[in-house]
Amino acid sequence: MGSADSKLNFRKAVIQLTTKTQPVEATDDAFWDQFWADTATSVQDVFALVPAAEIRAVREESPSNLATLCYKAVEKLVQGAESGCHLEKEKQIVLNCSRLLTRVLPYIFEDPDWRGFFWSTVPGAGRGGQGEDDDENARPLAESLLLAIADLLFCPDFTVQSHRRSTVDSAEDVHSLDSCEYIWEAGVGFAHSPQPNYIHDVNRMELLKLLLTCFSEAMYLPPAPDSGSTNPWVQFFCSSENRHTLPLFTSLLNTVCAYDPVGYGIPYNHLLFSDYREPLVEEAAQVLIVTLDHDSTTSTSPTVDGTTTGTAMDDADPPGPENLFVNYLSRIHREEDFQFILKGIARLLSNPLLQTYLPNSTKKIQFHQELLVLFWKLCDFNKVCWPQGRSHQQLGLPEKFLFFVLKSSDVLDILVPILYFLNDARADQSRVGLMHIGVFILLLLSGERNFGVRLNKPYSVRVPMDIPVFTGTHADLLIVVFHKIITSGHQRLQPLFDCLLTIVVNVSPYLKSLSMVAANKLLHLLEAFSTTWFLFSAAQNHHLVFFLLEVFNNIIQYQFDGNSNLVYAIIRKRSVFHQLANLPTDLPAIHKALQRRRRAPEPLSRTGSQEGASMEGSRPAAPAEPGTLKTSLVATPGIDKLTEKSQVSEDGTLRSLEPVPQQGSADGSPTVEEPSQARREQRRLSNASASGQWSPTSEWVLSWKSKLPLQTIMRLLQVLVPQVEKICIDKGLTDESEILRFLQHGTLVGLLPVPHPILIRKYQANSGTAMWFRTYMWGVIYLRNVDPPIWYDTDVKLFEIQRV
Repeated sequence: MGSADSKLNFRKAVIQLTTKTQPVEATDDAFWDQFWADTATSVQDVFALVPAAEIRAVREESPSNLATLCYKAVEKLVQGAESGCHLEKEKQIVLNCSRLLTRVLPYIFEDPDWRGFFWSTVPGAGRGGQGEDDDENARPLAESLLLAIADLLFCPDFTVQSHRRSTVDSAEDVHSLDSCEYIWEAGVGFAHSPQPNYIHDVNRMELLKLLLTCFSEAMYLPPAPDSGSTNPWVQFFCSSENRHTLPLFTSLLNTVCAYDPVGYGIPYNHLLFSDYREPLVEEAAQVLIVTLDHDSTTSTSPTVDGTTTGTAMDDADPPGPENLFVNYLSRIHREEDFQFILKGIARLLSNPLLQTYLPNSTKKIQFHQELLVLFWKLCDFNKVCWPQGRSHQQLGLPEKFLFFVLKSSDVLDILVPILYFLNDARADQSRVGLMHIGVFILLLLSGERNFGVRLNKPYSVRVPMDIPVFTGTHADLLIVVFHKIITSGHQRLQPLFDCLLTIVVNVSPYLKSLSMVAANKLLHLLEAFSTTWFLFSAAQNHHLVFFLLEVFNNIIQYQFDGNSNLVYAIIRKRSVFHQLANLPTDLPAIHKALQRRRRAPEPLSRTGSQEGASMEGSRPAAPAEPGTLKTSLVATPGIDKLTEKSQVSEDGTLRSLEPVPQQGSADGSPTVEEPSQARREQRRLSNASASGQWSPTSEWVLSWKSKLPLQTIMRLLQVLVPQVEKICIDKGLTDESEILRFLQHGTLVGLLPVPHPILIRKYQANSGTAMWFRTYMWGVIYLRNVDPPIWYDTDVKLFEIQRV
């Protein structure tokens, strides 16, 4: 039958369904078969031929017909899974049903009255085998659907290659088939890479699209504060009820991490061959991150005993979470598996950067946000709770992903793309979520000493970025990009300033030598943040000054040798520190400062930061195109909720400082309790400040001014300024290089206060961030699935869809 005929027949069936007021019997096969038996409609056709208004009309006016349609479509998928889909006709029916369900499911989810429909039982669909009419044993429709999809994803000659030697062999029995032998791609736990097969890839993609649609019920529930609510679809699919969980998990992970969009290393190859792998890889990445949507704060994270096995998954771990995908992810431990995953993610994240060397030489991938979520999940779930202060080597334990990432400079292959995305998205309102996840990953990494150490590697790759040219290390790159975000990002990024500076504080004790460009950027930030009107205009702005002072103190105390550029910059800008020490606290001065604010509304300007020329070949960060769609995000927790303070001991181990309420920390910076009080105060006052009611008091300024950790810097200035001035007078110097040479050979040993202990603020998982990740992830998936537009114009509750 021609394609036009089949579309016509399909459309006729849809019209009949919407106009029939009487229920159609489930046994009326002649009627129901019109939807799938003799049609060859693409998923795009199905979306065009089944309009939203008609689905809603059937739902409201003849609900039993919609119920029967869903039930019959699921039944066809179950039959296809049972039979193994050997005939072309069977394959076509399975694809048609799966497209139809992908179209209809969102309209079932958007109506609260229908939400339980798929979890109700269907007579005759027994759990214990065929045809048991025992309703006690009946399977809910959702379970039958999910198990059928899982079976169909390992169906020889449909979604995987057949292992039959010849056509004489009988068809492989789907029930006895060991799907672990049919994993889609080599990588974790599987060494054999099957021949690429376009048809199989397309069929897998259609089924994964349906699976993702099943999981998307989460989009129709408003964000819950406890976030502990598990998605029943994901929960069942990732449970031991599904016999394919392990091969499916590895198939999805390996398909993503093995993908090479360059076209097997040949530039411009993608222009000759259409890449049918990318849509599958994208779909696999989206399904994978949704199955891993698991709040790690509500479950115990696995601790291990000392035995390991030779398998890809570490069997020594206790059972861990019931979600088997999370469980498997947490138990990967072989070095070659970590290498495969890290190299794959780094290769894909770097793909947009390659574009800038040889434009169009490689296919530009678009799913970097999904990859960042996947990287986050790997770091978050693949970890072990070590006994306090002991490393995995001392305990003879398998290492975990985060440790592996940080033990070589490979982590920089993740860092550079993240900094590229942050810099590129800083002016774009529609990419606030991307900014947040990039910063969260860097915050997580910065809690580990090795990250700070790795940043000392010289930065030689010249990815064209809209930042000043500099010669230096990856630490310089990080500081220059952060400065750019703070000084020329859009207003909605202000909540991230705390996080950005916390990252710099965490790495600062390990930075051996900052460039002059980076040193000037840090001092420009201090200058901007310590203006009186900025300090007095919001209840928490002074925290930014505390963070920067902590950075300077760490570098002076722990990395003085090698940081003459920073010391010189501090000497040049010494007036800023004197102004801070003499900050006015009387009310008239406070009011005068705030009056000045009304005349200068911009909190940070680029003047005075000695911008310099941007890198060659770079484009300025652009704002979103007007009309761009974006999805709303829930608020992220404050830095005090996001992190936990730990102190670095002499032997390099960390000791948590959290449980003991402190009376003020060693370095005079606000304790965790104080910022959280200030934050509570700020939350109470944030509405007030919008209408101009919050006003700083003398007591409030005094309460934190007395804790400004200025002692070390003042001592440094006291010792070095007279010496530098003397050199200038003696030699009539205006030349920086001579002063820098003097500072390089100078020493402050014995002259500075006793070094303070290093404080690290480590990222702490909490339900607030779990909820943020859920809304962000589903927002990305919603916006990225436009062909067909699965969820477009349905009544989504998890977030709002907004136009920039």
